[in-house]
Amino acid sequence: MRAMILAAGRGVRLSPLTDTKPKPLIRVGEKCLIEYQIEALHKAGIQDIVINTGWLGQQLIDHLGSGSRYKVNLEYSIEPESGLETGGGIYQALPLLGNKPFIVVNADIFHQFDLEGLGHDLDADTLAHLVLVENPSFNPGGDFCMLENKVFLKDPALPDSHDHADKKSYTFSGIGVYRPELFIELRPGKFPLAPLLKAAIRRARVTGEFTAARWFDAGTESRIAEIERFIR
Repeated sequence: MRAMILAAGRGVRLSPLTDTKPKPLIRVGEKCLIEYQIEALHKAGIQDIVINTGWLGQQLIDHLGSGSRYKVNLEYSIEPESGLETGGGIYQALPLLGNKPFIVVNADIFHQFDLEGLGHDLDADTLAHLVLVENPSFNPGGDFCMLENKVFLKDPALPDSHDHADKKSYTFSGIGVYRPELFIELRPGKFPLAPLLKAAIRRARVTGEFTAARWFDAGTESRIAEIERFIR
């Protein structure tokens, strides 16, 4: 299985830190954020990793290189500095990811979730499989609901979600498995991933799993400080 790390974002909330350095290269403890993702994927047995680059992307390429020092093979999907958003970024990288399901991980998270085996038993009808976590304080309403292993929309105003509006909601961790077919009707360009997921959820083609493993979003300086306190 191949994997992709989403690393092209501008990191506006971390300015001025990200004015001269891409967010994935911000150090947390003894490593850069993206190095934690690479090591977790390698630990899970994944050797081939695609990284999309946008803002100050050459710094990422120069720092990570071929991936040999991490014992993985790194390839780069180079985007404009303004980026292509999550959906557009994955779409552009599809030729590097092959025709089988692949893992996608956000660069700007820190987690202790075991990626080994993720997506290996993906049902043929499933277009996406999401790893969900407890709602953090900055996202108390969550993103999705889940019944058994099926993911549902939490907004009761949307089709196919009202029967599950009273179910517990969860936050998307930024870790998922996707089939290339999720993107089959799209064209190159800049677009988010969320609408694609919601459309697939309405067709009951998205599964999920909850993890109680420690998970942090690294989108602000205060959250990075929280991670540093945790890993000391």
